[in-house]
Amino acid sequence: MPPWWMKYIIIRKQHRHELEPAFTFAKPVSAPSRSGAQRLIQIMPAVITAREIEEMLAKGEDLKSLPADAILTPSAKDALRDHANLRRNANDGRPTSTTTAKPLSSKSPKAELEAFMKSPEALALKAQLCDIGRRLWQREYVDGNGGNIAIRVGEDIAICTPTLVSKGFMKPEDMCLVDFEGNQLCGTKRRTSEILMHLQIMKRQPKAVATCHCHPPYSTGFAVAGVLPPTCMIPEFEVFASVAIAPYRTPGTPEMGQLVADLVDKHNTILMANHGVVSWSHNNLEDAYFKMEILEAYCRTILVTAQVGKPAKTMTPNQLQDLLKIKQSLGIPDPRHGLKECELCDNDEWRPGVQCALPARPELAAAYDPDAEAAVRAITDQILAQLK
Repeated sequence: MPPWWMKYIIIRKQHRHELEPAFTFAKPVSAPSRSGAQRLIQIMPAVITAREIEEMLAKGEDLKSLPADAILTPSAKDALRDHANLRRNANDGRPTSTTTAKPLSSKSPKAELEAFMKSPEALALKAQLCDIGRRLWQREYVDGNGGNIAIRVGEDIAICTPTLVSKGFMKPEDMCLVDFEGNQLCGTKRRTSEILMHLQIMKRQPKAVATCHCHPPYSTGFAVAGVLPPTCMIPEFEVFASVAIAPYRTPGTPEMGQLVADLVDKHNTILMANHGVVSWSHNNLEDAYFKMEILEAYCRTILVTAQVGKPAKTMTPNQLQDLLKIKQSLGIPDPRHGLKECELCDNDEWRPGVQCALPARPELAAAYDPDAEAAVRAITDQILAQLK
């Protein structure tokens, strides 16, 4: 098939986009002239594959030399993301710019910040933000334009999602760069209105690389009730999540962010009373999202267990202690680290199946009165006699 008949179409899959060749035969067409074909090839954007990315990295070439309008195959995007992850791991888990020798900060020249936002590393991070947003939306963890995500990219700067955009339909160019005071440094759309909470988490918890906030229904149900999910039931929850509840304050205010930040020293997942959930990760953005999946699945399982009609069987304190050792080895905080076994598995707040019942009002509880009873009987007899 002549290459000038080939077009690329984007086929949406569940978790990724793949480029596949497609051919159209609406009507016979004649081959263009040689000069026409050359002009067509010249105006078509370059398609970059993973092999080409790997060859550039092996030769030490600058990824910024990639054409601005180049089309990256899915495997090429994966290669860029893997390269960005390696750079983060080499820099204490924090992504740094490929455009400057020193780490970026809010004091970096605007030209450097704008160049970073166009770099392959930033493009990979922005694509990942869009991917996580789609997954939140597909799982119905967000509604309307709710939810927001952020990732630290420098000493005191972060890339975050925009406001008033559905998390299921964000584009990389929608992302915003902000400093840790919430000032927007780059981006055409306005940054999320709840960014202060994410930034206060990052300021209070230096290990926090990424944050994720959304409204998963089962977890938010616990937040609205003001009840912590019970513990000692499922290993994944015990190893990867450390949950606390922050009191309600107006979303987006410094007060809300402060109350959440006060808890992130020993917890990585915070239930926000009458609002939702926010999580942070010391690894990467996807790990922050995983915290949401784990908590939501756990809360749903707990509620199903409560409906079975039998008391839930929990782990022994010794079994939980084994899981906490694994958790500590992974660098995940938990206020129970170091506690004695007798202090673990305390579920005093969890009371499934309790029903509300109004007590009898004392003034309505009358004693037996024989005189009143005799009067009622006499009146009843008279009525019956008249009916005969």
